[in-house]
Amino acid sequence: MSTPGPFGGNPFEGMPIFGDIARMFQNQGPVNWDVARQLGAYMASDGKVEGNVDPLERIRLAELARVAELQVAQATGLATSIAGRALTIRPTTRSEWAAETLEGYKPLFERLAASLGSRALNDPGLAGPEDAEQGDAMSEALLGNIFSVMAPVILGMQLGHMVGHLARRSFGQYDLPIPRPPTDELLVVSANLDEFASDWSLPPDDLRLWVCLDSVTHHAVLGRPHVRARLEELLQDFAGGFAPDPNALTDRLTEIDPTDQQSWEQVFGDPDSLLGSIESPEQRSLKPHLEALTAAIEGYVDYIMDEVGGRLIGSYGSIAEAVRRRRVEANKGDRLVGGLFGLELRQPQYDRGADFVRGIAERTDGEGVTRLWEVPRNLPTPPEVDAPGLWWERINLPE
Repeated sequence: MSTPGPFGGNPFEGMPIFGDIARMFQNQGPVNWDVARQLGAYMASDGKVEGNVDPLERIRLAELARVAELQVAQATGLATSIAGRALTIRPTTRSEWAAETLEGYKPLFERLAASLGSRALNDPGLAGPEDAEQGDAMSEALLGNIFSVMAPVILGMQLGHMVGHLARRSFGQYDLPIPRPPTDELLVVSANLDEFASDWSLPPDDLRLWVCLDSVTHHAVLGRPHVRARLEELLQDFAGGFAPDPNALTDRLTEIDPTDQQSWEQVFGDPDSLLGSIESPEQRSLKPHLEALTAAIEGYVDYIMDEVGGRLIGSYGSIAEAVRRRRVEANKGDRLVGGLFGLELRQPQYDRGADFVRGIAERTDGEGVTRLWEVPRNLPTPPEVDAPGLWWERINLPE
């Protein structure tokens, strides 16, 4: 039983700063989610108070969602519902989107934390080989305990920082093709749509319909149980495969100046500072399979978007070009979260997927495209994504 401090049960009571620090280290699992949520909301809103979403925005998106759902169902032949309920698209603020995303990505983040913890933070040799040679066992044990206590807070800060950056830019929940817990409510960040439409002089309602079509198409593909299961398996295995260098974290923490906010951002906004993580051989072997599946998904979504959006949206060409440039200029949040899960999507990846799906369509008069997500054996292998004819030949072989 702990002994009360001079200020009562909390030894830091009466000292606001130290009290806040003490609370950061309480009720910890592998990630301090309170820290992650608070920092995520702060980064997403840039520290400002966000107003509620205009009710008219909800009505507008509800109307567009119905159009998108009908058109995508007809074009793909896929069910647009995962949970068996009516599909809805809910506009959110940036901070709301950050909170929902932290919750949605929680299984992956906890797998990441467990991997880092088991491989680095509980390593009794954390103080380094020189200390071990000198027999400084007490120092090693102390450092190991300190890092074990700090790890959930450090991870919470890093993850909140990353998701907060992602919230400033994301249109919806599938900017990165990461499955979330099954639901038929899709999220859209209204402020980001307005900002993007203004920056590129795009008709706001055209952009909203484009985002609805994109979100519903992703949702339909990831709603296929075997597609979702395979993608989740690859993402989980990648997130659990890091081989971190614990000494790198020590070096990065010494760069923080408590009085300088920029120094915190430089450390916690750098993916390499996440306990000095480096890619393991296991992750390198997973990457071709993860890249092949995500390239095929994105290529298929773009194909459907061209087929449906080109008919429905007057400014579709302008929006498609603006979105292509947006992909090329992926921001820090995209790179950080994508890098942690092996989803380093760049324009060549999108082009690879588009060439694959177009190649299938040209060889089969469009018939083959509808078979991509039919059964588990139809998922393309890495070589087949670069040779669609091989894929078509294989799936037509007798089992």
